[in-house]
Amino acid sequence: MAKEKKISREKEEEQKAYNEYVKEVTPTHSLPKNMAKAFLTGGIICVVGQGILQYCGSIGMDKDTAGSWCSLILVLLSVILTGFNIYPKLATFGGAGALVPITGFANSVAAPSIEFKKEGQVFGIGCKIFTIAGPVILFGIFSSWALGLIYWIGKMMGIF
Repeated sequence: MAKEKKISREKEEEQKAYNEYVKEVTPTHSLPKNMAKAFLTGGIICVVGQGILQYCGSIGMDKDTAGSWCSLILVLLSVILTGFNIYPKLATFGGAGALVPITGFANSVAAPSIEFKKEGQVFGIGCKIFTIAGPVILFGIFSSWALGLIYWIGKMMGIF
């Protein structure tokens, strides 16, 4: 019986030491600080986008064409910054503020292609390019299909 208590006490001490270690190495985050950094980062991306829209409008483009150019330029800037390893640092700082806009999606496609280019064009870039963005595309397409089907059935039944 004394031996069992000793083993139990040792396990408790090990568990306590482990919990203290986990507490020590686990990073702590400030939610308001992270929200402010995300807001700032996303805001800067939006200001850059708005600047592109304004410039395109000032050279005579209509609203739709200016919007298309804005998207293209933001994606290009994101891919270039990813290639120079700047966008990942921006995403680390800004969190969702850098990852949610179209620039974050471009980064999620470009980063694996850069990382796996050493494995070749087909097995490196071709196979790995959508490792992060693939599930987003898949669930986006599936969700839109499912909602479209529900809408179509609702229209046929006179609900919508």
